[in-house]
Amino acid sequence: MGKPTGFLEYERVEAKAVSPKERIKNFNEFHTPLSEAEQRKQSARCMDCGVPFCQSGMTIKGMTSGCPLNNLIPEWNDLVYTGNWEQAYNRLHKTSNFPEFTSRVCPALCEKACTCGLNGDAVCTKENEMAIIEHAYANGLAGPKPPKVRTGKKIAVVGSGPSGLAVADQLNSRGHSVTVYERADRVGGLLRYGIPNMKLEKHIIDRKINVMKAEGIEFVTDANIGVNIKAQKLQEEYDAVVLCCGASNPRDINAPGRDANGIYFAVDFLTSTTKSLLDSGLQDGKYISAKNKNVIVIGGGDTGNDCVGTCIRHGCKSITQLEMMPKAPDTRAESNPWPQWPLVCKTDYGQEEAIAVFGHDPRIYTTTVKEFKKDKKGNLEKVVTVKLESKKDEKTGRRMMVPVEGTEQELPCELVLIAAGFLGTQKYIADAFGVELNERTNVKTAADKFATNVAGVFTAGDMHTGQSLVVKAIRQGRDCAREVDAYLMGYTNL
Repeated sequence: MGKPTGFLEYERVEAKAVSPKERIKNFNEFHTPLSEAEQRKQSARCMDCGVPFCQSGMTIKGMTSGCPLNNLIPEWNDLVYTGNWEQAYNRLHKTSNFPEFTSRVCPALCEKACTCGLNGDAVCTKENEMAIIEHAYANGLAGPKPPKVRTGKKIAVVGSGPSGLAVADQLNSRGHSVTVYERADRVGGLLRYGIPNMKLEKHIIDRKINVMKAEGIEFVTDANIGVNIKAQKLQEEYDAVVLCCGASNPRDINAPGRDANGIYFAVDFLTSTTKSLLDSGLQDGKYISAKNKNVIVIGGGDTGNDCVGTCIRHGCKSITQLEMMPKAPDTRAESNPWPQWPLVCKTDYGQEEAIAVFGHDPRIYTTTVKEFKKDKKGNLEKVVTVKLESKKDEKTGRRMMVPVEGTEQELPCELVLIAAGFLGTQKYIADAFGVELNERTNVKTAADKFATNVAGVFTAGDMHTGQSLVVKAIRQGRDCAREVDAYLMGYTNL
């Protein structure tokens, strides 16, 4: 797998990033791909390790280790090393519907489980994946391949995020006729409006959607099922319906002054920026602007980081990111050994940019908002923060982060973005189809199954599991498609 001595001969080399102060001048992706010769060297670093944890997708202590899609990583690393790009694409596409997405937005669970990373630097698997798919598009390998035979079965997929697109792609390849309904004005769901352009430029989505259209998949936008299109209509017209509507209920911060003007959910902020960018290059002014404002982002995850990077591109006056939990260690703890997911501190692109612009890391740990203060016009002007500490709840025995009295601090702030995660599916869509929800407000199914309590109605992705990763949503879509195919045909060859 790769060159037997490659991991000893070659150092890990990553695609070069544009400097933070330069890249914040636009919303473009900012990495320069490696040359083909260098990319082949990086693939040569893949060890003949015997047990490729990179493709395992195991769950260890509640965390995923390795690729959830079980991508055949050592195989296509070897094929890139030997220059067999076409076969590398064929092996990649066998398990992955959208490597053009995952190679840009996935946190690279494969690399965190790479054997080469146990005592050195992991193989650049994510960049090798991007090199394969971009080479495939450039050389006509990733074009439309419509099915030769149609089954006569019709399926409606509600939601065009990664799980919905994966369901549609798989079922269409089987020969079923698939129509995807999307409530927004453009296809892509989370990929389109939840992830900023800096991580995933939208022409990358359009390129793939155009291939899927040419393969026979139909897309209907501005279609809000349960609002402007009745669920009953889909159930009557289609042989099966798959709900892939995401976990769209953002978690709120209920503190005094929450009704102040200038407090938004992160997803609404990011959506408004991307939509305005696509519609007019931000010239229409129809977005939530952070320009010349003191901004506080509540939440330390990927979405919070995306808000930081977006606010800096708007031209914010200052940016602060509040994290409830303590700072993670810089290196693995003994209790967190390889190949577990490394619970270490990560400084992402947005934080790098904040450090470059403002001279310090924007993150404040073990802190949350105690109160929002507004002026006489109801506009947000200050935020009162409070430090948190971990204490054991005497009733439940669980440890909880609780406020520390006397640690309050007042910060100037005209814009707050709540990036505290999501609580589950929006109830109106579940009610429209009559599907049951579980205690976490996700659509209820039997364990490891995708059929709901309503005959012919299935679910996949975040709507099924709760908020998760794009790569896991794609896996959910693929697995759901198998179950739908078996339901329609009595067997499946997906």
